[in-house]
Amino acid sequence: MLKMFTTQLTGLFKRVAEKEEFSFEDGARLLAQAPVGAGSIYIVGTREMKAIESEALDGAEPFQGAKLLRAEGIDELLDADRVLLFSRFSNDEEAQGLAVQLRDKGVPFVAVSTVSDSGSTTDGGDVAELADVHIDLRLTKGLLPDDFGNRYGYPSSMLALFVYYGLKFTIDEILAEY
Repeated sequence: MLKMFTTQLTGLFKRVAEKEEFSFEDGARLLAQAPVGAGSIYIVGTREMKAIESEALDGAEPFQGAKLLRAEGIDELLDADRVLLFSRFSNDEEAQGLAVQLRDKGVPFVAVSTVSDSGSTTDGGDVAELADVHIDLRLTKGLLPDDFGNRYGYPSSMLALFVYYGLKFTIDEILAEY
């Protein structure tokens, strides 16, 4: 099973890198505006996506200047700040609430999630629609089949970490050139 999982995961990484190439560039440019100006990049993840928060702030190579965003801190954000929001699906209720608050406050943000077929669970809209830039994880089901026709092995946080690093590397390149 591990070999099959590895093959499926590698394919998923490649698909996201290829299909979301322009979104990576656009997202990195948007986020890089914060440290170039007088702002900060805030990172927030819902549910299992809190793994990205930990990696960005406490990992072996922390994201320099990044800060953790909590819902109660949205009122303190400045126009120069940028937000990087991670959720499993684009219709995650907590992520949608944050996205609506960010939009209403005029704070640009990049969202990373799998676009949900079921659409918005709130009146505010789907995270993919609200974000200035959205990167679709394209993870709609588990990667491995079981004996009953179901699927399991849903590596959403692994894929989100892949996207996080893609954005971080691109931002670092942009800032090095600046």
